[in-house]
Amino acid sequence: MSGAHQPVLPNEVLAALQPVWQAPGPRRLVDVTGGRGGHSALLLAQLAVDDRLCIFDRDPAAIQALGERFADDPRVDLVQAPFDALAQLLEARGWLGRVDAILADLGVSSPQLDEAERGFSFLRDGPLDMRMDPSQGLSAAAWLAQVEFRELRRVLQEYGEEKAATRIAKAIIARRQDAPLLRTRELAELIADLLPAGKGIHPATRSFQAIRIQVNDELGQLQRFLPQALTALRPGGRLAIISFHSLEDRLVKRFFRAHEARPDPRLPLRAAELPAQPWVEISPAIRAQESEIAKNPRARSAVLRTATKNPEYCHAS
Repeated sequence: MSGAHQPVLPNEVLAALQPVWQAPGPRRLVDVTGGRGGHSALLLAQLAVDDRLCIFDRDPAAIQALGERFADDPRVDLVQAPFDALAQLLEARGWLGRVDAILADLGVSSPQLDEAERGFSFLRDGPLDMRMDPSQGLSAAAWLAQVEFRELRRVLQEYGEEKAATRIAKAIIARRQDAPLLRTRELAELIADLLPAGKGIHPATRSFQAIRIQVNDELGQLQRFLPQALTALRPGGRLAIISFHSLEDRLVKRFFRAHEARPDPRLPLRAAELPAQPWVEISPAIRAQESEIAKNPRARSAVLRTATKNPEYCHAS
């Protein structure tokens, strides 16, 4: 099997969801980032005939591939939608507050990077698109054609953590006065001409990440998804999230820790008197072992975090 279709941290995901496999059925699981179905197939292998798996993806190409892969499995329900529509779509299915586990594998998928026409990769020349759903929003080329200098610099700094954000933003603004940036190679070469090549990283890596995050509103989508996932889970349900850069991981970590069930030693209250908090059994960051990274280099930057919805937690009315 090629790295393009290997799910990252497969054993770690299954171990994190171990309580779900031991729970009585029928069980309801949600994979909110179906991709090409690697993680979904792992989940299905653990499920009984009366269990159900709802798979989300906003990429129509992914939904088509998932439909072909799981066409003969009646346990699968496919939904083309961004995962920040989770609560609304699960409520329509009668699943809200009844889901046993939710899995999210964030960021761009390997097939999206590998297909030049999607415009995600600086290694392959293609139209400068970067949209996970090509029918929605502005392409990267359209956004670069209209963005103001200060906003472009902010995006490069915040989403790409690019130290040369000012130089790159100025160069992009100057270039578009002559001709629009329409191809991935044009943008990659423009940036490479400005910056020295780093060890093991292409000069355009951070800028491409930043522009992709902006075009797809990836951090905003994650922020909207997290509280919806809490609402969607049953008491004792598990949430597992795989992130690939520090911005995503920081949001996930802060969300879990901000709502962790732990007594405040400064308060003169016994633990039983404290209001129940949403999350228990919060895992530390789980990373891939070197043996997996050797087979699937994409796993090198993957970070898995998991938590359990507190069985004692009650949502505010």
